[in-house]
Amino acid sequence: MGSEINAKVSLINGMEFSGSSDSGHAVKMDAADEFGGKNIGFRPMELILVGLGGCTGMDVISMLRKMKQDISDFEINLKGKRAEDHPKVYKEIEIEFVVKGRNLSETSVAKAIKLSEEKYCSVGNMLNKTAKITTSYRIVEA
Repeated sequence: MGSEINAKVSLINGMEFSGSSDSGHAVKMDAADEFGGKNIGFRPMELILVGLGGCTGMDVISMLRKMKQDISDFEINLKGKRAEDHPKVYKEIEIEFVVKGRNLSETSVAKAIKLSEEKYCSVGNMLNKTAKITTSYRIVEA
């Protein structure tokens, strides 16, 4: 059995919740106006995409640094398409990596993304059970 993570979600007011975990950080969640919320926090399904971006982003940037790539900026754009019917899981997720730096190796970028996708990103490997995840990248010379 792997490591254990503990989390807690508490109602604040209306549809507003606070989520926290062992790391000691908190995140605010809320529903949209039409669902009784006040739109003052992340939707839970938005956090899934943000978590995926963070997971794969940490993998890729770590590997590119080990490959001695001179990166000046890095971001991940994600787009999720959900099922029409409940439970409205993600059916498709597009991930675009935008890597900016000097003399970056396209081979290194592609390899880091592939390793994250196939081996290291636990969030992506969990989500790909229900969603078709596609990746692309752009390299921008600094």
